[in-house]
Amino acid sequence: MTVCLARRNADKLNKVLDSLSIHGLRVHGFSCDARKEEQVIALFQEIEANIGPIEVVVFNVGANVPMGILETSADKFFKIWEMACMAGFLTGREAARVMTKRKRGSIMFTGATASVRGGAKFAAFASAKHALRALAQSMARELGPQNIHVAHVIIDAAVDTAWIRENHPRYQELAGQEGIVKPADLAKNYLMLHQQPRNAWTFELDIRPWAENW
Repeated sequence: MTVCLARRNADKLNKVLDSLSIHGLRVHGFSCDARKEEQVIALFQEIEANIGPIEVVVFNVGANVPMGILETSADKFFKIWEMACMAGFLTGREAARVMTKRKRGSIMFTGATASVRGGAKFAAFASAKHALRALAQSMARELGPQNIHVAHVIIDAAVDTAWIRENHPRYQELAGQEGIVKPADLAKNYLMLHQQPRNAWTFELDIRPWAENW
Protein backbone atom coordinates (compact mmCIF):
# COMPACT_ATOMS: atom_id res chain seq x y z
CA MET A 1 0.00 0.00 0.00
CA THR A 2 0.93 3.62 -0.40
CA VAL A 3 1.07 5.22 3.05
CA CYS A 4 -0.21 8.75 3.76
CA LEU A 5 0.58 10.26 7.15
CA ALA A 6 -0.88 13.49 8.50
CA ARG A 7 -0.37 15.61 11.58
CA ARG A 8 -0.60 19.27 12.49
CA ASN A 9 3.14 19.84 12.12
CA ALA A 10 4.15 17.96 8.98
CA ASP A 11 7.86 18.59 9.67
CA LYS A 12 7.66 16.12 12.58
CA LEU A 13 6.82 13.38 10.06
CA ASN A 14 10.15 13.59 8.27
CA LYS A 15 11.92 11.00 10.42
CA VAL A 16 9.12 8.47 9.92
CA LEU A 17 8.86 9.20 6.21
CA ASP A 18 12.60 8.70 5.78
CA SER A 19 12.59 5.42 7.70
CA LEU A 20 9.78 4.04 5.53
CA SER A 21 11.27 5.30 2.27
CA ILE A 22 14.55 3.49 3.02
CA HIS A 23 12.61 0.22 2.84
CA GLY A 24 11.24 1.13 -0.59
CA LEU A 25 7.73 2.00 0.60
CA ARG A 26 5.64 4.66 -1.09
CA VAL A 27 4.94 7.31 1.57
CA HIS A 28 3.56 10.84 1.67
CA GLY A 29 3.30 13.36 4.50
CA PHE A 30 0.67 16.03 4.94
CA SER A 31 0.00 18.91 7.30
CA CYS A 32 -3.55 18.77 8.63
CA ASP A 33 -5.29 19.89 11.81
CA ALA A 34 -7.86 17.12 12.20
CA ARG A 35 -10.10 19.46 14.20
CA LYS A 36 -10.60 21.74 11.19
CA GLU A 37 -13.31 20.58 8.83
CA GLU A 38 -11.97 22.35 5.76
CA GLN A 39 -8.50 20.87 6.25
CA VAL A 40 -9.78 17.31 6.65
CA ILE A 41 -11.96 17.63 3.55
CA ALA A 42 -9.01 19.02 1.57
CA LEU A 43 -6.73 16.20 2.77
CA PHE A 44 -9.06 13.46 1.55
CA GLN A 45 -9.68 15.24 -1.74
CA GLU A 46 -5.96 15.65 -2.40
CA ILE A 47 -5.14 12.01 -1.67
CA GLU A 48 -8.02 10.73 -3.80
CA ALA A 49 -7.16 13.05 -6.70
CA ASN A 50 -3.38 12.78 -6.73
CA ILE A 51 -2.34 9.53 -5.02
CA GLY A 52 -5.08 6.93 -5.27
CA PRO A 53 -8.26 5.48 -3.78
CA ILE A 54 -8.26 5.36 0.01
CA GLU A 55 -8.70 1.78 1.24
CA VAL A 56 -7.81 2.09 4.94
CA VAL A 57 -8.08 5.02 7.34
CA VAL A 58 -6.68 4.96 10.88
CA PHE A 59 -7.67 7.76 13.26
CA ASN A 60 -4.97 7.97 15.92
CA VAL A 61 -5.07 11.50 17.34
CA GLY A 62 -3.85 11.65 20.93
CA ALA A 63 -5.47 13.82 23.61
CA ASN A 64 -4.35 12.18 26.83
CA VAL A 65 -4.14 15.19 29.16
CA PRO A 66 -4.71 14.44 32.87
CA MET A 67 -6.12 17.22 35.02
CA GLY A 68 -8.32 17.50 38.09
CA ILE A 69 -11.94 18.43 37.56
CA LEU A 70 -11.47 21.70 39.47
CA GLU A 71 -8.59 22.66 37.20
CA THR A 72 -10.43 21.75 33.99
CA SER A 73 -11.51 24.93 32.25
CA ALA A 74 -14.22 24.93 29.63
CA ASP A 75 -11.60 25.75 26.99
CA LYS A 76 -9.41 22.77 27.94
CA PHE A 77 -12.39 20.41 28.05
CA PHE A 78 -13.55 21.59 24.63
CA LYS A 79 -10.08 21.29 23.08
CA ILE A 80 -9.66 17.71 24.30
CA TRP A 81 -13.13 16.86 22.93
CA GLU A 82 -12.18 18.44 19.61
CA MET A 83 -9.00 16.35 19.40
CA ALA A 84 -10.34 12.99 20.54
CA CYS A 85 -13.93 13.07 19.28
CA MET A 86 -14.74 15.87 16.82
CA ALA A 87 -11.62 15.13 14.78
CA GLY A 88 -12.62 11.46 14.71
CA PHE A 89 -16.05 12.37 13.38
CA LEU A 90 -14.59 14.53 10.62
CA THR A 91 -12.06 11.87 9.64
CA GLY A 92 -14.60 9.06 9.74
CA ARG A 93 -17.18 11.02 7.75
CA GLU A 94 -14.76 11.91 4.97
CA ALA A 95 -13.51 8.33 4.83
CA ALA A 96 -17.10 7.11 4.55
CA ARG A 97 -17.80 9.56 1.75
CA VAL A 98 -15.15 8.08 -0.52
CA MET A 99 -15.56 4.47 0.57
CA THR A 100 -19.34 4.25 0.16
CA LYS A 101 -18.92 5.13 -3.52
CA ARG A 102 -16.79 2.01 -4.00
CA LYS A 103 -18.57 -0.19 -1.44
CA ARG A 104 -15.35 -1.21 0.30
CA GLY A 105 -12.79 -0.03 2.85
CA SER A 106 -11.76 -0.05 6.50
CA ILE A 107 -12.08 2.75 9.05
CA MET A 108 -10.29 2.23 12.37
CA PHE A 109 -10.41 4.39 15.48
CA THR A 110 -7.76 4.13 18.18
CA GLY A 111 -9.19 4.04 21.68
CA ALA A 112 -7.67 3.76 25.14
CA THR A 113 -8.44 2.59 28.65
CA ALA A 114 -10.43 5.81 28.96
CA SER A 115 -12.77 4.58 26.21
CA VAL A 116 -14.43 2.23 28.69
CA ARG A 117 -13.40 3.54 32.11
CA GLY A 118 -13.29 7.08 33.40
CA GLY A 119 -10.33 7.35 35.76
CA ALA A 120 -9.70 10.06 38.33
CA LYS A 121 -8.39 13.29 36.75
CA PHE A 122 -9.33 12.16 33.25
CA ALA A 123 -12.86 13.56 32.99
CA ALA A 124 -12.24 15.44 29.75
CA PHE A 125 -10.23 12.69 28.08
CA ALA A 126 -12.53 9.87 29.18
CA SER A 127 -15.68 11.67 28.07
CA ALA A 128 -14.17 12.32 24.64
CA LYS A 129 -12.90 8.76 24.26
CA HIS A 130 -16.26 7.33 25.33
CA ALA A 131 -17.87 9.51 22.67
CA LEU A 132 -15.40 8.34 20.01
CA ARG A 133 -16.25 4.73 20.84
CA ALA A 134 -19.97 5.47 20.49
CA LEU A 135 -19.29 7.17 17.15
CA ALA A 136 -17.44 4.07 15.96
CA GLN A 137 -20.28 1.78 17.11
CA SER A 138 -22.84 3.84 15.23
CA MET A 139 -20.73 4.00 12.08
CA ALA A 140 -20.08 0.25 12.19
CA ARG A 141 -23.81 -0.49 12.22
CA GLU A 142 -24.54 2.01 9.45
CA LEU A 143 -21.61 1.24 7.15
CA GLY A 144 -21.19 -2.49 7.69
CA PRO A 145 -24.06 -3.37 5.34
CA GLN A 146 -22.27 -1.25 2.72
CA ASN A 147 -19.16 -3.48 2.96
CA ILE A 148 -17.16 -0.98 5.02
CA HIS A 149 -15.44 -2.38 8.10
CA VAL A 150 -15.42 0.03 11.06
CA ALA A 151 -13.37 -1.04 14.08
CA HIS A 152 -12.39 0.40 17.46
CA VAL A 153 -9.00 -0.60 18.92
CA ILE A 154 -8.53 -0.19 22.67
CA ILE A 155 -4.85 0.08 23.58
CA ASP A 156 -4.65 -0.49 27.32
CA ALA A 157 -0.90 0.01 27.58
CA ALA A 158 2.03 2.30 26.91
CA VAL A 159 3.26 2.24 23.31
CA ASP A 160 7.00 2.41 22.70
CA THR A 161 7.28 5.96 21.39
CA ALA A 162 9.87 8.66 22.01
CA TRP A 163 7.57 10.33 24.56
CA ILE A 164 7.13 7.10 26.52
CA ARG A 165 10.87 6.36 26.44
CA GLU A 166 11.61 9.80 27.86
CA ASN A 167 8.79 10.10 30.40
CA HIS A 168 7.60 6.68 31.60
CA PRO A 169 9.14 6.11 35.09
CA ARG A 170 9.32 2.33 34.57
CA TYR A 171 10.22 2.28 30.90
CA GLN A 172 13.47 0.30 31.18
CA GLU A 173 11.94 -2.27 33.51
CA LEU A 174 8.80 -2.81 31.42
CA ALA A 175 10.56 -2.75 28.07
CA GLY A 176 12.98 -5.39 29.31
CA GLN A 177 10.13 -7.82 29.98
CA GLU A 178 8.06 -6.93 26.90
CA GLY A 179 5.62 -4.92 28.97
CA ILE A 180 5.61 -2.00 26.51
CA VAL A 181 3.70 -2.39 23.24
CA LYS A 182 5.97 -2.26 20.18
CA PRO A 183 4.55 -0.16 17.30
CA ALA A 184 5.40 -2.80 14.68
CA ASP A 185 3.54 -5.49 16.63
CA LEU A 186 0.64 -3.14 17.25
CA ALA A 187 0.41 -2.40 13.53
CA LYS A 188 -0.06 -6.11 12.78
CA ASN A 189 -3.37 -5.96 14.63
CA TYR A 190 -4.64 -3.11 12.47
CA LEU A 191 -3.58 -4.94 9.32
CA MET A 192 -5.32 -8.09 10.56
CA LEU A 193 -8.54 -6.12 11.02
CA HIS A 194 -8.36 -4.80 7.48
CA GLN A 195 -7.76 -8.27 6.06
CA GLN A 196 -10.55 -10.02 7.99
CA PRO A 197 -13.26 -11.78 5.95
CA ARG A 198 -16.50 -9.86 6.22
CA ASN A 199 -18.41 -12.86 7.61
CA ALA A 200 -16.28 -12.57 10.78
CA TRP A 201 -15.50 -8.89 11.26
CA THR A 202 -14.22 -7.71 14.65
CA PHE A 203 -15.65 -4.42 15.87
CA GLU A 204 -13.60 -3.98 19.04
CA LEU A 205 -10.10 -5.24 19.71
CA ASP A 206 -8.54 -4.89 23.18
CA ILE A 207 -4.74 -4.85 23.17
CA ARG A 208 -2.58 -5.15 26.29
CA PRO A 209 0.85 -6.66 27.11
CA TRP A 210 1.11 -10.06 28.73
CA ALA A 211 2.75 -8.69 31.89
CA GLU A 212 -0.09 -6.37 32.85
CA ASN A 213 -1.31 -6.55 36.45
CA TRP A 214 -5.09 -6.96 36.40
